[in-house]
Formats: sequence, C-alpha cells, structure tokens
Amino acid sequence: MMDEKRLADAIREILLAIGEDPQRPELRSTPDRAARMYRELFGGIDVDPGQYLARTLPDEHRELIAVRDIAVRSMCEHHLVPMVGIAHIAYIPGGKIVGFDRIVKVVDALSRRPQVQERLTGEIADVIEQHLQPSGVAVMLVLEQMCMTIRGERQTRSRTVTTAYRGLFEQDPSWREEFRTVISVAEEQHDNSNS
Repeated sequence: MMDEKRLADAIREILLAIGEDPQRPELRSTPDRAARMYRELFGGIDVDPGQYLARTLPDEHRELIAVRDIAVRSMCEHHLVPMVGIAHIAYIPGGKIVGFDRIVKVVDALSRRPQVQERLTGEIADVIEQHLQPSGVAVMLVLEQMCMTIRGERQTRSRTVTTAYRGLFEQDPSWREEFRTVISVAEEQHDNSNS
C-alpha cells in the first residue's frame, strides 16, 4: 500500500536538497500534489494484470487480432522520469478471445510501475500468453525515454523500439511480417486521414 504522507515528506526533502523553500507559498502544496501524482503513476504496483484476462469468450477465430496505438505512460526506474509512447499488440487466438479494452488494461497496469522498457515489453507478452493461451503473441513498444530526451544527450527526436514474440510469432517469421504489415498499413491510413 502506498504511503502518501511518506511520499509528501520525501518531496519536501527533495525541495530542501535542491535549495528551495518548501514553505514558499507557491510550493506549500507541491509535496501533497506530487504525492497524489506518484500514487497515480505507480498505481499498478498492487494490481494483478492477469485479472483483466480472467473472463474470456470461446471463439474459433485463428487469425491475427491486433490492437495498435495503445497509450503507454510509465516511469523509468533508473531516473524516475517518464517514458511515454505507444504499444502495438497482436495475438493469434487458441480458442479464446477477450475484449480489446482488457488488453489496454493489462498494458496500463504493467506500465504504472517503475519499469524498464525491455522488461515491460516482455511482461505484457507473458501475461497475455499465460492467461489467453494463444497460438502466438506479439508486442511492440515505441517509447520516448525522457532520461534521454530531457537530460543527458537530450536527443529530443529519439524513440526506442522493443519487441517481444511468443509462440507462432517467435517460431514463424511470416507471422512477424504480418504483424509489422498490419501496424504499418494502419499507420499509413492514419497519416493519410490527417493530411
């Protein structure tokens, strides 16, 4: 369980450590506001993401199902700064399907923890594989790592891409190619509709 008072006290200490006055009128509410923000940002720590995939529907569909452009908002555990972007997820059902919003909730629960992008990508794939038991799972994350864009090298245009493949996507390159094609065709259609 998250301790908001302790978080607020820690923020006060950070303000003192950087030479600020936490009693300055503009900063008096900052520790409490920041504590509430951290409660939201790390709200996935106590959540079992598998709960969102517990209720499935039997279905004989055996072709690729993809959900793309799922918003990802996470915190890099190395510097506690955001990493934000999108996830593309596909699976090949093995007799069970699930509502698309359930996939989004899995991504959200796993993202709202201190993370590294590589682990987050694999965890999403593993939860889907474990609970849906599909013939294959593919996950791609495209994230801006703010530890690279707002500090250090300040590479403001860089994005990091990670993938995780399970089952048929891991074994058969043609399924990976179909996954990438579905993502790129959808991106082209999105770009054309915005021009």
